[in-house]
Amino acid sequence: MDEKFDCIIVGGGIAGLSAAMILARANVRFLLIERGEFCGAKNVSGGVLWGRDLARLVPEYHEEDGFERFVNHRRLTFMDAQSAFTIDFKSSHFDAPPYSGVTVLRARFDAWLAEKVQAAIDASDVADESFLATNILVEEVLMEDGRAVGIRAGEEKFYADVVLLAEGVNNLLTRQVGLQADYVPADYVAVGVKEVIGFDRNVLEDRFQLRGRSGLTNEFVGYASGGVEGGGFLYTNTESVSLGLVLGMKDLREKGRKPYDLLNEFKAHPVVADMIRGGEVLEYSAHVVSVGDLRGMPREVYADGVLIAGEAAGLLLNAGRAIQGMDYAMRSGILAAETVIAARERGDFSAATLKNYRTALENSYVMKDLRTFQDAVHLLHSPMMFGPVPELICDFGRQFFTVDSAPTPRAGQMLRAAIKRHASYWDLIKLGIKAARAL
Repeated sequence: MDEKFDCIIVGGGIAGLSAAMILARANVRFLLIERGEFCGAKNVSGGVLWGRDLARLVPEYHEEDGFERFVNHRRLTFMDAQSAFTIDFKSSHFDAPPYSGVTVLRARFDAWLAEKVQAAIDASDVADESFLATNILVEEVLMEDGRAVGIRAGEEKFYADVVLLAEGVNNLLTRQVGLQADYVPADYVAVGVKEVIGFDRNVLEDRFQLRGRSGLTNEFVGYASGGVEGGGFLYTNTESVSLGLVLGMKDLREKGRKPYDLLNEFKAHPVVADMIRGGEVLEYSAHVVSVGDLRGMPREVYADGVLIAGEAAGLLLNAGRAIQGMDYAMRSGILAAETVIAARERGDFSAATLKNYRTALENSYVMKDLRTFQDAVHLLHSPMMFGPVPELICDFGRQFFTVDSAPTPRAGQMLRAAIKRHASYWDLIKLGIKAARAL
């Protein structure tokens, strides 16, 4: 592999593989380098891939086994120490492919997507000149006169017209090329801890009301995170659930809590304990993730000879409706590859040409959603949202559903009593105004 490539992709996650698929189909010569033993080996299992971009890359994906379940059932649960108040939505409207969301186990999904990329390479005009290379750690982006010209892995150097960084939240190479000054501050990252818990398939489907490949997602707010900024989640897979927490790094440090202790407390909550009863823990993992705050993004996503995609660019959003990141990684990888193809046709890989990637990203749903829902991101990180609000909701629910052979107060009286015990009208008015502006 001595010759120069058109593009080198660093990272074999969703962003890198999506870019590779587009490049292979355009007969662009590329080298994708993944540090794990296989694509997906280093990724934390479990999550939801939202949107329709997967169908764009692999139109018949829904007939294969790369994903776990399609999502047609959503729950949002507010918790205090003993209770849970759930908003539940299920619809057959989401039953037909291409689905609006599918649960995936990353080790399995990424490996499956890599197989599809390899098939695209084999079918291309450059089958002998494009490669997926695994188990290699990229240590440096090679620079000449302020321009990225390749990468170094150990003693070996590889050159290309453009380097696409899809290295994930670890921003070592992004900092090397000068697009980020330092590690992303703790204010803008979170720790995700997760267990994959296995079940007999029939037990899983009966417990969560699943049929065929249908699936459920459940987000949790309040007691789930033990007073630390963040929340919990449960996603159903084919024969397991992914259960975990996302916890603000800074708040976690300041409160001296350990993620695994909080996860155990979450699992012991009576509602969650019933959900996972009889399951076997198959896997535990932890990972740093972005929180979706634009202030944590690199100062730019392009420079001379280099592009940044996926979580390396801080493209993740939790605005309360869904935790989106994999779909952003996929779309950004696609847009980055299309930019590379256009630059190759012009023979110009300077920043002046590669800035079209930024324009495409801004015009996509990715940056539009990130900008539209920035206030929602900040609202969700308000202490009111993981403390008083879920406690108030559960308190009201406990009163509302109690029947004890005594005169029953009106719902309004119950609500006012719950507010008085957990918050103030003024706090709720301020929160309501923020929510109205954010959503």
